[in-house]
Amino acid sequence: MALPRNSLRSFLTNAKAALHSAIEQSHQVTIVVGNESADLDSLTSSILFAYIRSSNPRRISQSSLPTSLYIPLTNIPAADIRLRPEYTALFRHANIDPSHLITLDDLPSSSGLAKQLKPDNTKWILVDHNALQGNLGELYSKHVSGVIDHHDEENKVPRDTGHEPRIVEKSGSCTSLVVNYCRSAWDELSSSALSSGAGHAQGDSIIDDDAVSRRWDAQLAKLALASILIDTANLTSESKVTSHDIKAAEYLEAKINISPQDAAKFDRQAFYDEISTAKAEIGSLDLYDILRKDYKEWTEKDSKKLGISSVVKPISFLHDKAREESPSHEQWVQPFLATLREFAEERDLAIFAIMTTSTSDGGAFQRELMVWALDGNVVKAVKKFEAEATGELGLTAWNNDAKEALNSSDGDDATWRRIWSQKEVGKSRKQVAPLLRKAMA
Repeated sequence: MALPRNSLRSFLTNAKAALHSAIEQSHQVTIVVGNESADLDSLTSSILFAYIRSSNPRRISQSSLPTSLYIPLTNIPAADIRLRPEYTALFRHANIDPSHLITLDDLPSSSGLAKQLKPDNTKWILVDHNALQGNLGELYSKHVSGVIDHHDEENKVPRDTGHEPRIVEKSGSCTSLVVNYCRSAWDELSSSALSSGAGHAQGDSIIDDDAVSRRWDAQLAKLALASILIDTANLTSESKVTSHDIKAAEYLEAKINISPQDAAKFDRQAFYDEISTAKAEIGSLDLYDILRKDYKEWTEKDSKKLGISSVVKPISFLHDKAREESPSHEQWVQPFLATLREFAEERDLAIFAIMTTSTSDGGAFQRELMVWALDGNVVKAVKKFEAEATGELGLTAWNNDAKEALNSSDGDDATWRRIWSQKEVGKSRKQVAPLLRKAMA
């Protein structure tokens, strides 16, 4: 028997309603969540996995839950969606908009979270991370039942995850791993499902319309493909692209090309350029928001916290932002450092790092790394990081007139701060974070 199928737009609407109902009625619920940076890879991994997994007819027939839906949770408040213009640029290709996302605002408030969304009523699937962090981690980490991730293994997810996946492998994009895992289920869905209401503006009528189903596949494929292209520089980054990424991208492009409405006008380079340009459009944000746009945090030994912000502009751009926000519009060093300190202290960070990416005047990809130990007890750790990671990351002296003003080592070792040029440009936060965490151990 064919299974009624919904568009991505309808699925997200139904999933949000199902989550609210599960909370109100204390029903069991399965939540798929990406990491707290909520970048494109986390977003698309969670949506793709939840959509395909929810729609798999074989799994639905075996489910004992009140709702067979997997709920894709975007791990930020709804207000923070505005910090990510790449979302909006991509959503136009998938026929969804930001209001369809399920965010932290759809969960009960922190004070009542455990009472209203009881841990024993939940099952969590992690994508694009393999250790649940922050408040969610404190409450629900023991209820993680599956994972698909491409970061270093942290051994926080049980080895036996039953019928849920446990995949932690190297790839340029986590979405690639999700695509390859879901491939057979997606093909089964495409070949057996009826299209539900797409031709009638998401109405109630069910129409056996193969073209509509192919269009939905193409929209979902473009959503997934965007993350793979962004994370691998359009499959050109030799240090990042793996066979997982190539296999997934080929499969997704085939899904796009089989849709008559999409095949004729789809151009991968133009698609990549559009999403990449949108991601870099942070000029309208203030410095504080830029720091929190793509931010991740870990709690290490003695409850010392490490936070890393990734920024798609050079540090000089951040300087200019600080100057713009300074009352005098001339001095920037102190306002710059004051904003960084405010950001770090609000999060109780012992170490705060900023990683930047940009393109040189000659068109070369480049990185910078800034590390600030704000707690005297971790100065030894960051000095250890410098000694051990300089060669691996290709850390060299930062060539900027402001170097002396920004690099510091107070006489009492109360704080320590350095900025480097990072010559090993293939090393992203995925590699830098483990090195810092190791030094803190």
